[in-house]
Amino acid sequence: MTTPSSATTSSPSAAPASGIPGRRGSAGPVGLVLGAGFSVQFGAALAVSLMPRAGALGVVTLRLIAAAAILLVVCRPGLRGHSRADWGTVVVFGTAMGAMNGLFYQAADRIPLGAAVTLEVLGPLALSVLASRRALNAVWAALALGGVFLLSGGGFGHLDPAGVAFALGAGAMWAAYIVFSARTGRRFPQADGLALAMAVGALLMLPLGVAESGSKLTDPTTVALGAAVAVMSSVLPYTFELLALRRLPASTFAIMMSLEPALAATAGFLILGQALSAVQAAAIAMVIAASMGAVRTQTRRGEPSLPPEA
Repeated sequence: MTTPSSATTSSPSAAPASGIPGRRGSAGPVGLVLGAGFSVQFGAALAVSLMPRAGALGVVTLRLIAAAAILLVVCRPGLRGHSRADWGTVVVFGTAMGAMNGLFYQAADRIPLGAAVTLEVLGPLALSVLASRRALNAVWAALALGGVFLLSGGGFGHLDPAGVAFALGAGAMWAAYIVFSARTGRRFPQADGLALAMAVGALLMLPLGVAESGSKLTDPTTVALGAAVAVMSSVLPYTFELLALRRLPASTFAIMMSLEPALAATAGFLILGQALSAVQAAAIAMVIAASMGAVRTQTRRGEPSLPPEA
């Protein structure tokens, strides 16, 4: 997976540009990233089970509105003292967050959760490979494509084409989310930027959610389940990741995020009964290996995972 650039920073709390932190320094942020991964994927599985009640866009809307309300109350972000660049960063972050969620839930409504996340990972992975421009990364790209070929069974005939397209679109937004999450974390204290970005994403998704689900969004049971999804898939993981990115090298973060397809497949099996065939499991393993290999290649070369922030 691609990661935010650590080549430039704007505060002392930003993550170091390279190197692996010591055990004592890394245990906290590593635990945060692992906790975020488990929380977001099991939250996604819960969201899929909620979609028959409120629709994919309705679930996204409930999730973002509930998450924004919680974060705004807890963080109480200040609105003054920020530059135009600060606000531009948080608006782009919120837009990417809303689009990522909307596209991914549309995909998860059409194809199995493990397959959706595996395809979603390709966006950040492709950006990471292209940013590096190292010959060895062509091997990792080929391995990832081989995994996708296995997952598709030689063609996506057994997977909904629209679901595949939505998952790939979500992947592009995932890359943007990682970049602007780190930038927002450097520009805003604590989780203030996250709270503001979540509000932006919620406002963008609200018209779409209302158009699809209408009065279903006011059903008490649906609202309660949507709030649970918000906590599991937005509040906890986004906060954990934002805090982790301040102290964890980008390369380490990327390697850990590469495990998302495996976590998604586990959640899909335990909660939704979406079992994987041996070929599908091998395909997911190939994409995970390609993501890790691409990141490790860049780390050994001392390169940032993305071009420096302008």
